[in-house]
Order: sequence, then structure tokens, then C-alpha cells
Amino acid sequence: MLLVLAGAGAVLLPTPVSWTGPVDWPKVALLAGLHACWESIAQGVPSPFLRGVQRLRARLRGTAPLSGPEPSPAPGSFLPVLFAGVLMLPPGAAALVALPAMATGAEPERLRRAFNAAQLAVAAWTAAVLFDRLGGPRLLLGARYPAELLPALAAVVAFCLVNGALVTGVRLLAERRTDRCGRTPIALPGPAALLHALGGLLMAVLWQGPYGGFAAVLALLPLSVSAWVLAQGQREWSAHRATVEALVQAVEIKDAYTRGHSERVGRASVLIASQLGMAGERLRTLHFAGTLHDVGKLGVATELLRRNGPLSEAERRAVEVHPEYGHELVRGIDFLGEAHAAILHHHERMDGRGYPHGLAGDRIPEFARIIAVADAFDSMTSTRSYRRGRPVAEAVAELRRCAGSQFDPVMVDALVAAVERHGWQPVLPATDQADADVPDIPLGVPEPAPRVSAGGGR
Repeated sequence: MLLVLAGAGAVLLPTPVSWTGPVDWPKVALLAGLHACWESIAQGVPSPFLRGVQRLRARLRGTAPLSGPEPSPAPGSFLPVLFAGVLMLPPGAAALVALPAMATGAEPERLRRAFNAAQLAVAAWTAAVLFDRLGGPRLLLGARYPAELLPALAAVVAFCLVNGALVTGVRLLAERRTDRCGRTPIALPGPAALLHALGGLLMAVLWQGPYGGFAAVLALLPLSVSAWVLAQGQREWSAHRATVEALVQAVEIKDAYTRGHSERVGRASVLIASQLGMAGERLRTLHFAGTLHDVGKLGVATELLRRNGPLSEAERRAVEVHPEYGHELVRGIDFLGEAHAAILHHHERMDGRGYPHGLAGDRIPEFARIIAVADAFDSMTSTRSYRRGRPVAEAVAELRRCAGSQFDPVMVDALVAAVERHGWQPVLPATDQADADVPDIPLGVPEPAPRVSAGGGR
């Protein structure tokens, strides 16, 4: 990160390499201010201008500005203004356009804010240098099209490659520092970058033409509206996730043995659904359903959940009410959609011997059939209060044995294929901890308690 900040400082030095022409400082200042404001719009937070007006109004009234938690910024950037600077300004000046966002951005961590501004400055400088070397400014002033599109496209590609390389490098360093493992995807801007580039080109053409900067700013309005709407959607999604995580945390505090179980069931459910071709909004809703499937345990006595031994018939019936409790808890949360029925019916069986309503076959909602397999799989491969975790191969064999009677065979096959493709890390007990005292009962052998379904959790 320090290298990126140093690189940003280097490209701003007034050397012949970074400054290839006279600098229109009013244009630089205006573009920098526009970029800072539109970045705030894209993140769904008040712009620096609006925040300044609010502070001034509070000071004139003699009252303190409203306090409270700032809304968290949504991921994303608004790049048309920055691209317009790349096309209209010398490289060093184009890099300056990105810097005011460092001081006015919504990101709470200053170092991260500085890195974001620095990486955009380095990428903008590189793109402007390439645009200048390809004769772009001359073609832009002459409005020669489509010849002008080639250097502009090359500048956009250079911007994306440099920006993506810097983000990927930081991710690799962060994962190495936190000892995380796995593949780090290369961070490259998607199709939105091309749309932003076209907006920047339109802005530059209008600004350099007879209409001036006012028309160029008006050209940003359609993109501004779409960026604001997208930011609101991202913030709403973040609020949904926070709601789900709070409910799950409450369950896991109450039942220590299920700590992490909810998230693993959500992940396994997504693996199954992805194998079946599910995508988009339904996949996200399914993840919520899998993560919240046991939220009804908040209504079950803690002593029953933590019992390290058999339950009586009456106690087991008290535990089996948790799907109905869960459905009641989340019934008023509209964004869950199909998840409501999944939470209610995830303990139904294909042969109709499940609970709470004894549904059978295709009458069981699809989400519930997926979660039933994911729930049983994680229950078998992780340690519970009444049984030690088993190896993945043994759990897969038990799922296949119960396919058709307890589980949907289609969902079982999808889970097996997904596990073979992506792998699964079971949560096995540590022999030097209290978990070593948990009974080691092979799968398929009934526990010392009545009405136990194969592999399923309480």
C-alpha cells in the first residue's frame, strides 16, 4: 500500500514525463470537485457539498450538527469524471482529479481512503500518458471519429489493468498477512467500466466543444441516477445481511454446539443450488434461508439444546417445534421471500414422516428439500452435543442410503457432485478438549433416544 501511495506522489511531480502541456487549473479543480461529489453519490452517502451545507446551517443556527452513525458506503466508484480528466488533461493533472476523494470519501479508515485515491491517481496517470502518446488530444480537439475511439479505448484498458493489478496485489498481501488460503480472483472492472468510459468520452467531447462544461455536467445525470439507485440497492442488501447475521449470532450464543453450523448450512445450500443451475436473487435468498434455518431454536429451552445425552419423547417434541417458532420469528421480514417456507419445512421428509406438517415428495418446497440435505450433511460432519463428527465419505454414504425416504435424491446427487468439485472441510473434534467426551456413534446406528432420523440434527 505504501508503494502505491509513493507511486501516486511520483506521478504528481512536475516533470516533463508527467506534465505534457499547459494545465488549466480551474478545469482541474472543477473536475476534482465533481469527482468527489459523484463518488459520494455512487456510494449512497451525502456529498461533501451537502455535508458542508449541513454543518454551516447548524453553525448559523447555533446548534450542533446531527450526530449518529454514518451510513456505511456501498462498494463501487463513479469513473466518468475521472475518465473525462484522462482525455482532457495532461497526465499529472488527470491524476490530481482523483485525490480530493481521499479527503471527502465516506470510507472511515483514512489509510484505505488514501489507497483508493492513490490507486485511481496512478491508473489515471498511466491511461493519460498512453492517450497522449497515441495522439488522442489532437484527435479529440478535431472531433475525428471513429479514429478518436482507438486511443480512448486503449486508455480505458490501461486504466482497468493498472487499477485491477493494484487491487489484486493488496488482496494478496492481506491474505498472506492473515494466513488465509485459497485463490484470489483478479480484480478487473466489469462492463460498468466501459459504460463509465463512454460517459467520460461524451463529457470530454461536450466540454471541448461549443457547449462547454455545463452541458458536459448535464450529460452525467443519467449515469448519476443509475449509480445512486445501485448504491441504494447495495446498502439495502448490506442491511439485510446485517439482520440475518444478528439473528444467527443470537442462536449461536444460545447453542454453542451449533456455532458456525448456520453459515455452513447456508454455504452447502448454495453449493447444491449452484450445481442445479440456480442463480441470481433466488440463490441469495436460499443462502439467507439456509443461514436462518435454525433461528426457531431461540424459542427452545437452552437446557434441551445443550443436553449431552438422550431426550425424552416430550423433550424431543419440544425441540421439534423450532421450525414453527422460526417461521413466526421471520414472517414479517419481507425480503426473505421463499425462505419463509424453507425455514418452516426444512425437517420434512420425502416419505411424509417428517415435521411439522408431514409433507411428502414435491409438496415440500424446493428450498426446504435443499436445506434438509445441507443441514444433515453438516450435522454429520461436525460435532454435536450428542455425537462426534464423521468423515465426509461416511456422511455421503449415509445421505445416499436415506435418499428417497428422507432426502430428495436430486439434492443428494447435487451435493455429492458439488463436494467432489469444491471440497468440504468437516469440523471434527479435538481430542485434547471436552469434545472428546462426546459419544462416538457411527452413522446409521440409532442414538440412545427415540425417533431419530438419519443424520439429521435436532
